[in-house]
Amino acid sequence: WRHGGGTAKVAATCRGARVSLFSRILIAVLWLAAGTAVAQPVTGPQRTERIEAALVPMSAWAAPGSTAVVAVRQSIQPGWHTYWRNPGDSGGATSLSWTVPEGVQPGEIVWPLPQRQRLSGLMNYGYEGEVYLPVPVEVPATARAGTVLPLTVKALYLVCSAEMCVPDELTLRLDLPVREGAAPLDTRHGAAIMRVLETAPRPAGIEARVSLENGVLVLSAAGGPLAGRDPGPSYFFPFEGGVIDHPAAQTGSWGPQGLTLRLQPGRATTASGLTGPVAGVLATAHGAFEIRAEPGVTLAGTSGSGPLAAAADAGPATASPDPTSLAVFARALLFAVLGGLILNLMPCVFPILAMKAMALARLGGAGRAAVRREALAYTAGVVLGFLVIGGALLGLRLAGSAAGWGFQFTQPAFVAVMAWVMLAVGLNLSGVFAIRGPVVSGPRGGLAGSFATGSLAVLVATPCTAPFMAVALGAALAMPALPMLLVFAAMGLGMALPYALLAVAPGLARALPRPGAWMERLRQFLAFPMYAAAAWLVWVLAQLSGADGVALGLGGALLVGFAAWAMGQGRLGRAGALAAGLGGRALVAGLTPPPPPAAGPPR
Repeated sequence: WRHGGGTAKVAATCRGARVSLFSRILIAVLWLAAGTAVAQPVTGPQRTERIEAALVPMSAWAAPGSTAVVAVRQSIQPGWHTYWRNPGDSGGATSLSWTVPEGVQPGEIVWPLPQRQRLSGLMNYGYEGEVYLPVPVEVPATARAGTVLPLTVKALYLVCSAEMCVPDELTLRLDLPVREGAAPLDTRHGAAIMRVLETAPRPAGIEARVSLENGVLVLSAAGGPLAGRDPGPSYFFPFEGGVIDHPAAQTGSWGPQGLTLRLQPGRATTASGLTGPVAGVLATAHGAFEIRAEPGVTLAGTSGSGPLAAAADAGPATASPDPTSLAVFARALLFAVLGGLILNLMPCVFPILAMKAMALARLGGAGRAAVRREALAYTAGVVLGFLVIGGALLGLRLAGSAAGWGFQFTQPAFVAVMAWVMLAVGLNLSGVFAIRGPVVSGPRGGLAGSFATGSLAVLVATPCTAPFMAVALGAALAMPALPMLLVFAAMGLGMALPYALLAVAPGLARALPRPGAWMERLRQFLAFPMYAAAAWLVWVLAQLSGADGVALGLGGALLVGFAAWAMGQGRLGRAGALAAGLGGRALVAGLTPPPPPAAGPPR
């Protein structure tokens, strides 16, 4: 950190004015956030750009002492999808948090059968279009006829497209009337919810066994609706991730009593073996059924009569490529470089263009050696940033957990810290303080600044997936450790390629405009994309942690503004900045990740 010299008094006065204005704006935002936190949720559909949702009833009213059924209705925009209780290889299940009157007991979601969504070498389980998630609600016998039950639920969705995922939280409310007697179906939604309940997977008296034989999971199911007839195209959806290899083909056979499926084991099963029962949904041509397969030998009469038809999924009906194949590795490297290059044009990276533009402007009058060093430092920061993310994903995979590209943006603490970093960069560009780091107004940014700029660009880019990246990521996540990390390094090289060219041909910097007074105006203007990025991250924080998370995030922003001002006020100011930093660390501890969805026992 440094304090500007020369016209220090004038600069300090200007900085103080900026901080004063900044503080007033933050106070106004905090006041508005507090008003939002106490506002009552409204009934009817709530929406974002990606999804519309509402809490709707199956019946026109609820009787005292009965079980009513309400449903969270999702209307998902084309090209986007949400997830089942087991999202598959990436994504996150919808979770519900209820606020209900005393004595009212909401149950678990009755999950409809999901679609299989294939993305390159990944397989996800989820929903598109219109979806109803029914929930049984126990109404107490003390509920008085003629009143209403105010039911409120916070629904947290991870809504994804082929390019990016966004956490959307909507607060939904339904005033459910209480009356005596049996209620007719709700005229708008009752029939649709009833169809979901009639077709949703449920136990059906099926006996199941599972065994691990020569590296293959053998699942047999007999009795009930499976006995005596060809089950048709069949597929097993496990309740837990890591049990099976989701994108691998499921083959098998059927006999007079049921069927046998041969499944490829997932990471958790491969690492620990078959440690207990395997629960999930068996989908057949005659319906979908919940089963709980106990470890044991294959059930008699479930194989031998004929091969089992394969169930088609929502994506191309092609076998997953061998992740150890040299051709697959070469294609993944090529697509990684192309995807990383195109990532520079994605909206997630636009805020970092401010830092890139300033860095490029500084190189306009620099010598060839300085240009080469700056370009190499930036490239190293980008490549190392991708390797760190790839290493984190690899560590999670080895630990038996599943995570995908951009997983860190599902953590409220990470999102809050990134918002504060963006705010600090914006304040730096606005001249509130000077920092020897990613962006400075003079030639003193140094190699550390270029390296940090590259690393920060990678972190901000992770919510987006550029064309070609999905194929590279899907292949990389199924590869052994070294090839996987090489693919992530190739993505970094592709993203840094425009800058890396300056390291190979530093003479290209002569084509850049010469430094001058215009740089100061550009620097101040480029602060606004950083402020916009900070505001967007606070919005993401609101989806993850609600009003409390926003309050903590804005409180941290106030501390960032104070620390930025205080660093230029001598030793006492630096002590105040340190205290503000400790306060920010305490706020981070109060930001907790969203609760995992309740899975409950099989019904």
